[in-house]
Amino acid sequence: MRRGVPGDDVARICEHSAMTPDRLAVPPAHARFRSTVMPRFAPLPTSPNVIVVGAGAAGIGAARRLIEAGLSVAVLEARDRVGGRAVTTSLRGHPIDLGAHWLHAGPVNPLVALGRARGEPLRKAPQNGHLVIGRRRARPAERRAFSSAFDLADRAMTLGASKTSEDCAVGSLVPVGLGPWRDRIELVHALVSGRPLDEVSLHDWPSLEYGENFFVDGGYGAYLARLSQDLPIVLRMPVTRIDRSADGVKVGTADGASLSAKAVIVTVPIMVLQSSIRFTPALPPAIRSAIDGFISGTYEHAVLHWPSAPFQGRDRLASVIGGRHRPPGMLTRIGGSPFHFFEMDAAMAEGLDAKLAPANAARHLVRAVLAEHFGYRAIDDLAIPAVTEWRRDARSLGSWAVVPPGHAPARVALKAPVDERLWFAGEALSREQWGTAGGAYAEGARAADEVIERFG
Repeated sequence: MRRGVPGDDVARICEHSAMTPDRLAVPPAHARFRSTVMPRFAPLPTSPNVIVVGAGAAGIGAARRLIEAGLSVAVLEARDRVGGRAVTTSLRGHPIDLGAHWLHAGPVNPLVALGRARGEPLRKAPQNGHLVIGRRRARPAERRAFSSAFDLADRAMTLGASKTSEDCAVGSLVPVGLGPWRDRIELVHALVSGRPLDEVSLHDWPSLEYGENFFVDGGYGAYLARLSQDLPIVLRMPVTRIDRSADGVKVGTADGASLSAKAVIVTVPIMVLQSSIRFTPALPPAIRSAIDGFISGTYEHAVLHWPSAPFQGRDRLASVIGGRHRPPGMLTRIGGSPFHFFEMDAAMAEGLDAKLAPANAARHLVRAVLAEHFGYRAIDDLAIPAVTEWRRDARSLGSWAVVPPGHAPARVALKAPVDERLWFAGEALSREQWGTAGGAYAEGARAADEVIERFG
């Protein structure tokens, strides 16, 4: 096959997508589950104006915005599906999200506004949840004390960030006077931060805006997959090099094919980006430093099918306090179904990774925790059909990007274009919605708007 002919390379890219399996030495436990949405894509243009690397939320957001503005786009995705770290599968006839499932920060989340405009079946997440202490439900006074301690801790950490310029660890500002609730509060915040609080920047932590939260019937991953329909996307096409040494950019793929365009938007997860793509010329030091300074965040869950679970009401968080294992939390009766998420933080996941078979070890751990708090009889009908391992997924290497102490400016630094031809986008660049699909989508649209202003 001739090299350097754009039409031939587009054909080769499409051929590779159809024939070559994804090469992962040890697939993560969730990789065997299929999406509930069948893909339907447009063909790639022979000479696109813009190449988008990655078809997760950021890539989808960028491609949609660019096409709306009349630019031609080619989206290259390494996985065998779209959605990135958001995928909905079917378990026992129920749509279940194996990755992102919360639509956080409703007032600023573009996927909430877009979902409403499209008539997507959004449902608001309830504010109240379950609190279990040992083997009993918490008393009303205990629930009030727990809530007050949470509010006190949040105020102290947010106020602390506003009072000091030193970028220390947010864990240093967790108040000591929280009584028996301090350990639990640290666990929850470590879970939603992706790392223990002594590894999270104080000046980055308050940037996440939760606000009103939502779920979507049929699954978040399925919603994103629908947004990708009819976009010019090719799957199983990992990008390995980006060359901007001449006019425009030339993007090279793992099989040696290449595609040229005026500009490229890179939406690859930051932890993968740290070592997966070779840039020519090398990235500016400030950009390279920003990319390399992030650390991997972990937020995993075991999917429980537990019809007799002692939790009432759909989509309610459950805090289980006490016992030997210190579980970070649960999301119960998802969408009113008999399915629940048992959430696992970085510390718990690292313990599982020391085992020979981490996914099976996770199942044993879940059963041990639930039996300790609810008794063995209560889990007679418990099944655990799926366990996520985003930290072991070669296409993500974690659930999201975490800013450690001393690295707080990184999210903003990565927004700067390189040579007016290369843009980065993804959840890692979002100050308001880091770690979320909504933040990734917003950043993809932001990068696309800058490309449109430059080339549209």
